[in-house]
Amino acid sequence: MSHDTPTDAAGANSSAVTLTLDPAFTVGPVRRRTFGSFVEHLGRCVYTGIHDPEHESADEHGFRGDVVELTRELGVSTVRYPGGNFVSGYRWEDGIGPKDQRPTRLDLAWHSSDPNLVGVDEFMQWVRKAGVEPMMAVNLGTRGIQEALDLLEYCNVPGGTYYSDLRRANGHEEPYRITMWCLGNEMDGPWQIGHKTAEEYARLATETARAMRMIDPSIELVVCGSSSSSMPTFGAWEATVLEESYEFVDYISAHAYYFEEDGDLGSFLASAVDMDHFIESVTAAADYVRAAGKHTKRINISFDEWNVWYQKRAESVPPTGDDWPVAPVLLEDRYNVADAVVVGNLLVSLLRNTDRVHAASLAQLVNVIAPIMTEPGGRSWKQTIFHPFAQASEHAVGDVLRVGIEAPTYPTARFGEVPLVDAVATRDPETGAVSLFVVNRSTDGSTGVTVDLSALRHAAGGADVDVVEALTLSNPDHTWAATADDSTSVLPQDNSTAKVVDGVLTVDLPAVSWTMVRLG
Repeated sequence: MSHDTPTDAAGANSSAVTLTLDPAFTVGPVRRRTFGSFVEHLGRCVYTGIHDPEHESADEHGFRGDVVELTRELGVSTVRYPGGNFVSGYRWEDGIGPKDQRPTRLDLAWHSSDPNLVGVDEFMQWVRKAGVEPMMAVNLGTRGIQEALDLLEYCNVPGGTYYSDLRRANGHEEPYRITMWCLGNEMDGPWQIGHKTAEEYARLATETARAMRMIDPSIELVVCGSSSSSMPTFGAWEATVLEESYEFVDYISAHAYYFEEDGDLGSFLASAVDMDHFIESVTAAADYVRAAGKHTKRINISFDEWNVWYQKRAESVPPTGDDWPVAPVLLEDRYNVADAVVVGNLLVSLLRNTDRVHAASLAQLVNVIAPIMTEPGGRSWKQTIFHPFAQASEHAVGDVLRVGIEAPTYPTARFGEVPLVDAVATRDPETGAVSLFVVNRSTDGSTGVTVDLSALRHAAGGADVDVVEALTLSNPDHTWAATADDSTSVLPQDNSTAKVVDGVLTVDLPAVSWTMVRLG
């Protein structure tokens, strides 16, 4: 990248940015599991989120049809369930059998009550309706090996055993055959019920994984990484846990949330710089253990919690005292245009690291730091962050290309000098179709982008390359946020500046913007 034309975070920059696209520089395949999401028994994610029996669109199981349709439109591939912090105190047996016999339990993670009207069977009904792959988490906080085995038996064994026959007696004849399983959640966090040291968790996770594979060798297991790159345990935790569990697991988890702090928009827009570094660090720890242990397989990353989350806002504070409500309003962030640009840039980071990030989960799906919002019994709408996710999920196809970026930089308080523009591209080797995803971090003034398409033309046998579609999400007021009354006045719009002339693509990017350009 060029450092000779710096700007400040609020400064316009007329210098053009040059991107290089070459099918020879492939990172790896686009992985559908990159476009996963997350449903936790937290706030209104489940109750009045995906499940609202009084809603006019609800099916016979109480699931909102409008939310199912929005989930499909969002392009979600996998959904992690039932937590999150919630899972560390969860008794899965409470959520099966006749609903009028299910107990209401205290949820210590979010100081709420859970009536257990939605459990594993209902969740599996919902994922089939929504057309997504389930990703189940087991409680390694207050529980352990036996309870994880019981749940796996209930879900994946065809019949002839206590728990598999109990599933059949509950009306679910065929096994669920759930492939992906999380071995607990954020176990290094002092906030976690059953919080453990790295050594304690490593032993428990390893023995749980070993035993689960005795029931179903085909499952894929995610071991907990550190809950944040800012934790004192980060790095050493990953190494300690993997030294014990390496041969029995497939992925290590990574979690990261970002928000604009103290008006520092420039650093916020560069959040993907931190995500790139986070992925690089987790990969280094995993590869160190691989080398030291002389292992042949490679551990990859399940980035199964990521999003923008304003943790210091009042809506992120749980109830207290004797107040243990069911489905309280919690973590219901309202996202603006800048938040959507950051979410798009985080997707850019996940895609360009597709060689090591094999799964990811946007946290969460509905109401709780979510792209989809609902009113109890009422309307549903899309937040701004819905749009970049939906576009990338639909149009990122084939292989991820490593994009060369020559761009001016600007100074940030958190990350130093960062490029004004960030981008990733994908190419379908069968059709030659290319999708370019690009963000402009400039906060004042548009930025011109130039892309030499000669390598793409060469790969296409000399055929012309042209713009199929160019859409940009931006607004002069980057703080605009969608509401139930107005979720459509700011949407991705056609970008008429995108043109190919003499084999060169040029496009102007408005300030604080997300753009997708499709080439064919």
